[in-house]
Amino acid sequence: MVVLIIQLISGAAGGNMTAALLQNFSLGPIGNSMAGVVGGALGGQLLGILTSRGALAALSAAGFGLNLPSILSSVAAGGLGGGIVTAIVGLIRNQLAKKRLKI
Repeated sequence: MVVLIIQLISGAAGGNMTAALLQNFSLGPIGNSMAGVVGGALGGQLLGILTSRGALAALSAAGFGLNLPSILSSVAAGGLGGGIVTAIVGLIRNQLAKKRLKI
């Protein structure tokens, strides 16, 4: 549970950092945070699927305390996932806005 919370918080931070770097893709502070939270959860789950020990690390972290590698991987996966989802949603929003202007 703690690992998931770390991923969600990292995702929100990653979404806001991506929006700060790519200002054309910004969804506003709340939108960036929401997209980042979703991306953080997806990124963490994807890391767990890609690494066979991802799910086991989450279980052992919950049972035996957090260790530095599990915290760092959760932060990285959540932040990267949050940034990617924020950029994708921002890109889709921009493309839809361009199509509305052409009509």
